[in-house]
This record gives sequence, structure tokens and C-alpha cells, in this order.
Amino acid sequence: MKNNLPASLGVRLAVAVSLTIVGLLFNLALGWLLIGNILLVLATAITALPIAKTAFSALRYKVIGIDLLVTIAVFGAVFIGEHWEAAIVAVLFTLGHYLEARSINKTRSAIKSLLDQAPDVAWVERDGQIVELPPSEVTLTDTVIIKSGQKIPVDGEVSSGQASVNQATVTGESMPVDKVSGDYVYASSIITSGYLKVSAEKVGTHTMFARILGMIEDAQDKKAKTQVFLERFASYYTPAIVILAVIIYLFSQDMYLALTLLVIACPGALVIATPISIVAGIGNGARNGLLIKGGESVENIAASRVVAFDKTGTLTEGQPRVVSVKTFGVSQDELLSLAATAEYYSEHPLGVSIINHYTKVTKSSVIAPLETEVLTGLGIKAKTNKGLVLVGNRRLMHQSSVKLDQPTEDYLRAQETAGETAMIVAKGQTIIGVISVADPTRIGAKQMIKQLRSSGKKIVMLTGDNRRTAQAIAKQLDIDEIYSQLMPTDKVEHIAQLQQKYGKVTMVGDGVNDAPALTAADASVAAGGNGKDIAMEVADIVLPSGDISKLSYALGLSQAVVRNIKTNIYFAVGLVIVLLIGVLTKNVIMSLGMLIHVVSVLLVITNASRLLGYTKDNA
Repeated sequence: MKNNLPASLGVRLAVAVSLTIVGLLFNLALGWLLIGNILLVLATAITALPIAKTAFSALRYKVIGIDLLVTIAVFGAVFIGEHWEAAIVAVLFTLGHYLEARSINKTRSAIKSLLDQAPDVAWVERDGQIVELPPSEVTLTDTVIIKSGQKIPVDGEVSSGQASVNQATVTGESMPVDKVSGDYVYASSIITSGYLKVSAEKVGTHTMFARILGMIEDAQDKKAKTQVFLERFASYYTPAIVILAVIIYLFSQDMYLALTLLVIACPGALVIATPISIVAGIGNGARNGLLIKGGESVENIAASRVVAFDKTGTLTEGQPRVVSVKTFGVSQDELLSLAATAEYYSEHPLGVSIINHYTKVTKSSVIAPLETEVLTGLGIKAKTNKGLVLVGNRRLMHQSSVKLDQPTEDYLRAQETAGETAMIVAKGQTIIGVISVADPTRIGAKQMIKQLRSSGKKIVMLTGDNRRTAQAIAKQLDIDEIYSQLMPTDKVEHIAQLQQKYGKVTMVGDGVNDAPALTAADASVAAGGNGKDIAMEVADIVLPSGDISKLSYALGLSQAVVRNIKTNIYFAVGLVIVLLIGVLTKNVIMSLGMLIHVVSVLLVITNASRLLGYTKDNA
């Protein structure tokens, strides 16, 4: 992370302050004007020359910035003999830069503390021996050994052992979680007690922790619309102030007045009003299990009128279980065998639930199909040794010319009304059964929706599931509007309709099929656990732990950041107006103007730093 505080700045500042104090003492107390002025000019040179260098470097790129205003004012003051004012203005400006850099570094401390959690060593089994390696040298074929007190250096599955693991760096939750064989663990997590062997599945820059760090670093460079506007405004405002100072001098012949105008008009507090609040918000989020990808993300989620949710894996756990099996003319084992074969290559939660149920009930392995075709939003077709097998919804059956009789339709409706997803299984043109799956709602989902609604958000569900199942889930969670049986492209169209009807929309999803809708929304949140790759890449805010209850925290934090930015801007603009009036009425001198400028910058930073202490209780 970039350090905003040059090592030599503190030394230069200390020397300049000492020279200024001694110079003023010689001038005012002893009357030694020549020596005093020489010391003041030296203090001015030590602090003003670096300012001038920065100003002229910016001019090479046709940028007129704050440094140029100060440079003109300081050297102008020396020219007209106001040596003490020149020294004080230059020293105060440098002091302000120093304190600003220190404060910003402190504001970034929440992010830096996360960076410091990166594991620095891995103990790996190789050729029957345990060797110590840098985490970057671990390969996907390695088994890593982690003992109590050590950091896990890879993402992977526990192959043996048992331990309590603190996953706060990834999930934001400091309460240790028990991990045993078959569980998944993340790099940077700390084993608080126990011992694990982990099969490396993601290493180096591909681990969840490394990706989070990369996204946080990138997020700090992504500017909010307010910040872009203010920077553009400053690019016109600063030259305008120079022109105004020239005009005032031409009409009044008062050089001191013109130079004072340059000092008090510095828009320093205004320029940092947005970025410092954004950095503090990102830091707070990182510390609490939220990955916020930039200022525009914060502004958009805070301004959203609608929060739209995918159902499976977002509002529900995404780990559906088979709850009932209905057969028509075949045995249950045969039905499950054919359905599991069709879903053999499936990664969809519904398909995985069928395979898991089959292996659990029959204690048999699944036979691979000869050929499969995944039909997004419909189901799956598979060629097997026993013929063509279809597993999916009504639309798949209709598209494949498979007829549903009334008893089957009545059974489907009953299951769906109970909140279950009923998957029809057909062999050739004949329906041979229905497998019903239930996916419980996530813990905390109902409370989270209640909190969102209390903040004025309309809650919408966009799902590919059937209408009755969607209605049952919506009733459980008290959702305002539901749109069911949607293909991924349909979700994009509904996002556009919601935007036209209500305004800005935040979309919350967890998987590949949600990526188009996440991209189409004004703000997007990836809420899946285990880091669903595509959703993480396209989303503006990521909940790495998959804890959906953190969404209300993300909203509250975003709104707090926006309020903080507005407060900073109102304060900065108001102060400049007051100082302008003070200068034009000759009630503010140059050095006092610079002092107020420095204090205003520090007040803006202090106000932004309050965001680091934001908690749920502040919401």
C-alpha cells in the first residue's frame, strides 16, 4: 500500500518551523530585521520550493492545482516584503500536508491491517518429508500441514485433522469455526486450536484472500461520481481564482489582497471531501467482512430504491435436499438412478441434491451418461444406456413434447404450494416420476429484509423457479414483488423495468446465471459463500462469507459514507465562501487564511475517520 508520507517531510518541516520561530523572535523581540528576514526566507525556501516543484510538474500536464496558488502567494509575499507571512503560509501549508498524509495513512490502517494478515510460510508434505516454503511456491498437488497458532496458506479441502479456525480475514466473523475432514478452509485463516492437513486447491494470487486484497487495492482507485465532479470543478475553479486575483490587483493595485485571495481560496478540503470518506468506508467494510469495490458502488447502493434478489443460493441456503420422490410405473431406485445419471456433470444445486440423495439411499455410484445437454432455465437432457432422460420443469417437458396428465399436474401444484421445487423426470416421451427438493431460507434473511424495508427499500425477488414455489418463499420472507420462471436474460429485462418504474436498483445474486442481472443493475452484491468467481468479479460489493445479513450493514455503511461526504462538502464550500467575504472586506490576513485552510482539511479528515468506528448500532 502506498505511503503518503515522504520520509524527509517531517525533517524539513521541523527545520522550517525552528527557523520561522527564531526569525520571528529576531524581528519582533530583538528588532534584528536583517537576520530575522534571512531566517524567514530560508524557512520559506525549505518549504515552498517542494511546493513550487509540484506546482510546475502539474503545469507540464496543463493542470493548475492548489500548489500553484500557494506558490504564487508565497513568492509574491516575499516580493512585496511580507517575509513573515510568506514563511508562515509555506510552513502551515507543509504542516497541513504532513498532518493530512498522517491522517490518511491512519484512515487506511483498517485496510493495511488486513494486508498484514497474509500468511508468510507454508509447511508442505513432499516425498515423505515436511518442508518449509513461501506460500507462493505451494502447488495444487501439495498437502499443507497447519498447527495451532499458524495461518492457513492456501484455499482447500481438509483431508484430515480437526481444528477451530478463525476466518475473520475472509468472513469478518472472529468467532472460530470448527473444521473437520471434508470442510473447506481459506488462506489467511488462523488455527486457534487443533491440527489440519489441507489439500491445496487455490494457491498464491488465486486464493480468496489474495483476490480480496487485490480488489480492495483496485477499489481505492475507483472514484465516486461526486469525486469525479469535484475534481472537474476544481480544474476550472483554481484557474478562475488565479484570474480573479489578477483582476482584483488590476482594479485595486493591492498586491497583498490579491495574494491573500489565492491562499484562502485553496479548495483543499473540498478536493479530499469525497476520497477520504470513501477510503474510510472501504476500510470499515474490509474489517467487517464486506468487499466494497469503489466510491461509485457506495453511492449507487445508498441511492437505490429497490433491492432485487435471486432466490436459490441468495435468499435460500443454496443446498437443497430431496424431500420426496413420486414414481409413475418404475421403482424409486430406477427413477433416482436415471435422474442421477442425467445430472452426473451438473453443478446446479438441484442436480447435486439428486446425486447426493441417490448415493445416500442406494449406496451406489452414479453411472455417467453418454451425452448431456444443459438447457438454462429448463433442466437437462441426457442420453443414457436406457434411452433419453429428461429432468426439469414444465417448460422442458412442453418443449420436448412430453405431455403432463392432470394427476401429475395436481401433484406438482401441491408440492410447489408447499414451497418445494418439483423436478419432473421423463424417459423418452413418458413421465416416470417427480423428485421434490426443498431449499430452506438463509438464517437472518427475514430480519435483513425487514431492515432494508425499514430504510425505505422495495424488496423484489427474481427467480427461475416456478410461481408457486416463489410465492411460498416470498410469503416466508415478506417480499414485496416476485417475478418467477425467469431466464437470465429475463432478469436483465426486469431490472430495466424496475429502474424505469422506481429508479436505481441493487441486484443481489450468487452464481453464474446472476451475472447478467448483476451487471445490468445500478449496484450489485455477490452474496454467495465460497466465492462464486463470476459473481465476485462483476459485483460492486462482495460478501465473501455468504452471510446475507451483512447486506443491511453494507447499506447502512454506504448511507453513512454518503452523509459524511455531503457534510464534508457543505462545510468546505461554506468555509470558502465565508473566507472570501472576509478577504474582500479585508478582515482576513494571508497567514490566518492558511491556518484556517489547514484546520479545515484536518476537520474533514477527522470527520471521515469517524466512519472507521461505524457499527450496526449506528445504522
